[in-house]
This record gives sequence, C-alpha cells and structure tokens, in this order.
Amino acid sequence: MSSSPHLATTTPPPSQPTRSQRRSNSRRENASLPWRYLGYVGYYVGAGLISGAVVHHPMAPARYSLIAGSGVLVFLLATVLNDLILASERQPLSRILRVLGTSTMLSFGLGMLSGGMQHFADLPERCAVLIPLGIVLSFVTFFLKEAKRPWRRIFSLMGLAILVLTALTFLGLRHIAPTMAESGGGHSHSDVVPEKESGEGHESDHNSGTADPTSQPTSPNATQPGKEPGHDGGHQH
Repeated sequence: MSSSPHLATTTPPPSQPTRSQRRSNSRRENASLPWRYLGYVGYYVGAGLISGAVVHHPMAPARYSLIAGSGVLVFLLATVLNDLILASERQPLSRILRVLGTSTMLSFGLGMLSGGMQHFADLPERCAVLIPLGIVLSFVTFFLKEAKRPWRRIFSLMGLAILVLTALTFLGLRHIAPTMAESGGGHSHSDVVPEKESGEGHESDHNSGTADPTSQPTSPNATQPGKEPGHDGGHQH
C-alpha cells in the first residue's frame, strides 16, 4: 500500500523592497521631517505654556486660563500632526478621539510636573501637590494613548512602582514645603501685585501732596506785569 507523498508547505520568504521602493520611502521620510520637527516643537511649547499657567493660575485666573488654553491648543495641533496626519496608516474615528482626549490630559500632566519642579522654591505648598499629581496623570494618560492594552500596563508592577514613587514624593515635598516657605527661597511671585499697588499709592500721595497752582491764593505783594521789583517805592508822580 503506497501512501501518497505529502507536499511540504513552505512559506515564501518576505520580499525585499526594491531599489525604487527604498528611494520612495526615503523621499517620503525626508519630506515629512520638517513637519515632524514642527510637531515636536509644538509638544514642548504647549507643555511649557501649560506648566507656567497651572502654577501661576491663582494670581491672575483670566490671564493664565488663556495661556493654558493656548498651550492645550498647540499641544493638540502637534498631536494631530504627528499621530494622525503623518501616521503610516489611516486611523479610525475611535482612535482619533482617544488620542485627542488623552493628549489633552497628558499635556496637563506634563505641565504640572515640569511647572511644579521649576517653581517649587517659589510656591512650595502648591507645587507639592502639582508634582505628584503630574506624575500620576502623565503616566496613566500616556499608556491610555499609546498602549493597545493600557489597563494591563497601568495595573502592573511598573504602575505599583509609580504609585509608591508618587506617595513618597508627596510626603517628602509636604515635609519640605513649610521650611521653604519660612526661608522665603527664590523669588516670590506673590509680591508682584502688592508692589504695583504700593507704587500706585505713593504716586497718588505725591499727586495729592502737590498743590494745585490754580488754587493758590494770590499774594497782595505779587509782582504785577510791567513793573520791576524795587522801583514802586522810589519816587511817586
């Protein structure tokens, strides 16, 4: 009894790109490089605007809300450029919405972290809260944006390490903050408005102390026009 020989199934080796394909890919990468540069500039500029706004927001809420909104807009434009327009594959609507939402929260997390570290000596009590919050927010939103299974990455050994680091950072900064506030290290942003008001007060006091020349009483011995002093008592006609 002869058995029919089984034909061996072999997978063909992956085809290597041709020289023309490699040149086309190289041209495409070179053409997109300036746009990727603009995208990365947008990332850092947006995060920088947000970092300053979240720290100084209580001093001038309207002004720094506008700055924070501008930072979010710049960061989102950079995200759309890098992750959607320059992406190699067309993204579905669900992916686009998730990228935009998580990028907004990621920008605030990075802004809290960088702004809190930069201005801790100036506003220790506020930055002691912003820095740990920025760590947690940036970690969670990054994996929600990038990972295919984000919750498995978030609730993992790395997530536990980030949680422990955040708790230690919060406790340490809250312990240091009172001593920083007492020493008055750095330049205090809270002195900007009082100095301006005191300057205005001195200016108003100076103006109020200056007599109005129109309200001064006219002296009876005031020199009249056309008469020279010292000649009115000489000889009379």
